[in-house]
Amino acid sequence: MRVEIWSDVSCPWCFIGKTRFKKALATFPHRDEVEVVHRSFELDRQLAETRSTTGPEHAKKYGMTPRQARAAEENLARIARAEGLDYLVDFRDHGNTFNLHRLLHLAASRDAGDTLLALFYEGNFSAERSIYDPEHQVELAVRAGLDDAEVRAVLADANAYADDVRADEEEATRLGITGVPFFVIDRKYGLSGAQATATFSEVLERAWADQIADRQPLS
Repeated sequence: MRVEIWSDVSCPWCFIGKTRFKKALATFPHRDEVEVVHRSFELDRQLAETRSTTGPEHAKKYGMTPRQARAAEENLARIARAEGLDYLVDFRDHGNTFNLHRLLHLAASRDAGDTLLALFYEGNFSAERSIYDPEHQVELAVRAGLDDAEVRAVLADANAYADDVRADEEEATRLGITGVPFFVIDRKYGLSGAQATATFSEVLERAWADQIADRQPLS
């Protein structure tokens, strides 16, 4: 079984959704036969400057006042903490995630994609330091097991893994994906948003049953 997950490091619901899906997968009896593939999706591809998630510019983009934006962040924090996640409201920026996605493709080529994605989420939502600081990105990538020099070389070369990021985004467009997180199971089932863990479990079971049925010989 193959599960493809389109997500963005800047997306709090992706952080929560990844955790809920991971919980569902942990209790799935056939989890060792599930391949999870993380796909790139930039929520704000044109964003050139990093800004505060509770600042006036960010709030205006979503049609909110700064007070409303902060209240929304605090609500997200409560939901994330209920899932066992650390979530800071006052120490997070929002910026262009293209370089983060390029590094995630590098990590995937070294079998460390899921590890680095988890570290990027933690670095963005749980740390008092901007994930858009290149040195922070390097430190997290090295923690994931990547080579320091290779990570820096990728960051220095804007073309490195750029085609991989764009290919994921083009595939998302082809599939009609307009928001994240979005989960595609065996190219048969699609789930949008940070669904409940029970919902993920139900769809995994259904997709597995479909696979078994497809394997049965025709009588």
